[in-house]
Amino acid sequence: MALWRIRATVDDRPGYLSVLTASLALRSVNILAVQVHTTEEGAVDDFLVDAPDALTEADVMAAVLKGRGRDAFVTRAEAQGLADQPTRALALAGRLVHEPDTLGEALVALLDATDVRWRPRSGAESPGFHGGRMTLADPAGGAYEVLRALPAFTPAEYARAQALVEVAGAVVRQQREQVTVLLADGAEVVLRPATTDDLAAVRELHDSCSTGTLRQRYLSASVPGDPRLRQLLEPAGGVTLLATTPAGALVAMANLITEGDLGEVAVLVEDDWQRRGLGTALLRRLHAHAERSGFAAVVAHTGAGNVAMLRTLRRLGAGSIERDGALVTVTVPAAGRQVGDETPATHG
Repeated sequence: MALWRIRATVDDRPGYLSVLTASLALRSVNILAVQVHTTEEGAVDDFLVDAPDALTEADVMAAVLKGRGRDAFVTRAEAQGLADQPTRALALAGRLVHEPDTLGEALVALLDATDVRWRPRSGAESPGFHGGRMTLADPAGGAYEVLRALPAFTPAEYARAQALVEVAGAVVRQQREQVTVLLADGAEVVLRPATTDDLAAVRELHDSCSTGTLRQRYLSASVPGDPRLRQLLEPAGGVTLLATTPAGALVAMANLITEGDLGEVAVLVEDDWQRRGLGTALLRRLHAHAERSGFAAVVAHTGAGNVAMLRTLRRLGAGSIERDGALVTVTVPAAGRQVGDETPATHG
């Protein structure tokens, strides 16, 4: 038996796919996988089949045409084709998380392309596909041109390819946001955005902190469970920064969580790394992120006895400090703004 890949368009009407599969069955062709792509021209059926060794390409093509398939494409397939396209796409996305510079190879593997080129994007050209040519927008600027002879690209393939480009772009952006900071005592730490993959390390960070440190961060003896920590690692509309040693040990976490046009900030620093300037470095980066994102201000809720946190917030430019018993709320406006400012209306 031999593996073949078949692609053909049939009328998008009830029963037409069964006519095609019946025609293949008459030739003892076993269908291993099928995907249906809806297009304006009809339903594009993509098959991976196992056929008798005696069957030639012409025989397979004849069976497709007899089954009312048109614009047919038939070629021999390799064993790796046994993985369906969504599975292949997920596997390639996982690879890009660790190796974003292999995007070109990933697109070739996903689309069976003959060539992938990056080039500056022309203002007159829009992302899309036509026949065997696909243009993918690069979030960092420019575009990827993907070419193959046959078969023509489908909407589903375009969507998967664009998703891979965006995954690679997101990883590159995250890597660019990683910085190494030299603390006042000469120690180096790496600051980077968090992802949900950091959950285990964040849990270990919490386990290594004293009860007093955790109480300062969460204002209670209650420590969040894993579901809440996952939300903190990738907050909607905000950001979480992690601080690690050059060896990779996690020693601090800082969160910026969206509250309307305000961002609530909070910091957790392992006991041995406190009073070394690490919390200040994290808060400064969160404040800068809030300014770039258009927040009116950042707000921090802390205990009245957390002198180090209050001192740092004053250095950042605290606009107001409100005390309610043992709880202190500090508001730090974004640069050039006052809390409550509204964007002035413009008239043409």
